[in-house]
Amino acid sequence: MEAWKPSSVGVIGLGYVGLPLAVGFAQAGLTVHGVEQNPDKVARVNAGDSYIDDVTSARLQAVVVSGALTASTEFSALKNCDAVIVCVPTPLTINKAPDVSYIENVSRALVPYLHKGELVVLESTTYPGTTDEVMLPILESSGLKAGVDFYLAFSPERVDPGNVHYNTLNTPKVVGGLDAASTERACTLYALVVPQVYPVSSCRAAEMAKLLENTFRLVNVSLINELAVLCEKMDMDIWEIIDAAKTKPYGFMPFYPGPGIGGHCIPIDPFYLSWKAKEYDIDLAFVETAGKVNDAMPGFVVDKVAFALNSVGRATRGARVLVLGVAYKKDISDLRESPALKVLEKLQRWGAEVSYFDSHVPEARVAGVTLRSLPRLDAETVHGADCVVILTDHTSVDYAMVEQRAQLIVDTRNAIQHKGPRLFRLGDGTEGIE
Repeated sequence: MEAWKPSSVGVIGLGYVGLPLAVGFAQAGLTVHGVEQNPDKVARVNAGDSYIDDVTSARLQAVVVSGALTASTEFSALKNCDAVIVCVPTPLTINKAPDVSYIENVSRALVPYLHKGELVVLESTTYPGTTDEVMLPILESSGLKAGVDFYLAFSPERVDPGNVHYNTLNTPKVVGGLDAASTERACTLYALVVPQVYPVSSCRAAEMAKLLENTFRLVNVSLINELAVLCEKMDMDIWEIIDAAKTKPYGFMPFYPGPGIGGHCIPIDPFYLSWKAKEYDIDLAFVETAGKVNDAMPGFVVDKVAFALNSVGRATRGARVLVLGVAYKKDISDLRESPALKVLEKLQRWGAEVSYFDSHVPEARVAGVTLRSLPRLDAETVHGADCVVILTDHTSVDYAMVEQRAQLIVDTRNAIQHKGPRLFRLGDGTEGIE
């Protein structure tokens, strides 16, 4: 039997996951058809104008001009694709239950264009069983049978925006298919663009692997945040303690505190697992507790700002507070689930006059209101604030100038890596004084 050799692939959802993947397949010589519901993004892709930090406009424009990548809002663009990869959002409801409506809607939209021999891969992070229990019956409503007429697999996205070492194209890919043939085809597809493909026994195993990765990170970051709070009470410096602990060459992995965990994955994905576990009468206590610790961190930061202002006889109400960085991590523009937005909102509720500077995020919605970044950060602006709060430690900021000119600083990221006058670092029990 002749080996399967895909020549065209469709990518549904051209966001942080889908666009880098689409560009990678196009650079590998495949014809790529991207489908995206946002017409503005479609227009920008077709113009070679990237809106994703990890894809330069030059890379995107090269594959668009060559004709290797086109974008559309219409699912009919996928009708002749050898494979289709689904990269759509999987948010939580207000009650922290999985919302798989995007997956359901995309699956239904695929049905008219599903054809024999086609491979469908879900990359959206979700609870174990989604591919089998949600996608499979919808796709088989086409009259085609999975494993016979078409193939179905799950391969979790592993995107870390802003990571300078690992990206979509050099990170190993986990693949789990509905059956052996589906796994084999999915491995063949991803081997065209990534150096290592790791097959597992099922879609459910691949789905669980992704949730393990993100739950591991949530639990450990929440642990270190809890210890940071303790260190403040015990008049100790968590940053010094982490540096000491990480000298151990085995059995320890450093995690760092901050104002909370952001991004689409870590604050959300573990609760898919927690929700699914209840089906088996199991409460994932670690996940629930870690989530509570993470949710409390923005409030703890606001309390710290109030304490810093109080130390110089200022109330929070009416204080001019300058926030540095609102993206959920350094050197990217991603605002999804950013704890900075919660800090900004609470500071405003407490009556502070809040402004922000973020060279990556020109505007941000806070409590239904659009805030715009200051156009630049200079010594006069810094000195004019009653308190400067570092929430995201972008490398574009001159922290030496900030330290020199600020009247008060609350540093949640250890951007200023030493003690100093009127410097209040998260997890540092020695509060700044003159």
